[in-house]
This record gives sequence, C-alpha cells and structure tokens, in this order.
Amino acid sequence: MKYPFAVATLVAAVCAASASFAADPAAGKKVASGMCAVCHGVDGIAKQPDAPHLAAENVEYLMRQLKAFKAGERKHEQMSIIAQSLSDEQMADVAAWYSQIKIKVEMPQ
Repeated sequence: MKYPFAVATLVAAVCAASASFAADPAAGKKVASGMCAVCHGVDGIAKQPDAPHLAAENVEYLMRQLKAFKAGERKHEQMSIIAQSLSDEQMADVAAWYSQIKIKVEMPQ
C-alpha cells in the first residue's frame, strides 16, 4: 500500500465522526428530563448543592463519568444506581444533550 498513513488517518476521522453523530441530543433531553432534572436540571444547571453543573461540559468527560459510575469505578449514592439503569446509547444521548447546551460567562467587575 502506497499511503498507509493517509488511509489510517481517514479511517480514524470517519470513526470519530460516526461516534459523534451516533448520539441523539433530543433523546438525551428526554432522558435528562426524567432522570437527571431533579439534581442537574434539564438545562444542566444543578438544582442540588452537591450536584455538578453539566451544561456545556465536554461530551467525552460526561461519558467517562457515566461509565465509571456504571462500572463501580466511581461511587455516589444516587449516580451509581442511576447509571446502572442507562444503556450505552442513553448515556451517549444524555452526554450529547448536556454538551450541546451553550452557556455565557460574565466576569465580575
């Protein structure tokens, strides 16, 4: 093969693109509205003092955390239970939803 690096690069790019298009933010919003809203809010702004804000968070970070809760690598009283009930597709959808929320930051004077 004359161009193995070019082929490998193209395959990696296609795989990365397909992974990002596989998630459905609208489906993620439905899951977030039911399971996540009490603590994290549908808008990703935490409603509970011990819950983190999820709005505009990096999709890969959110996926890592959800998978860690599901695998028992990370523990939290509620999240460990909730993550067990989520499929990989639902986790990707929820991560896509929260990662696509836009936030505006205003610095204090």
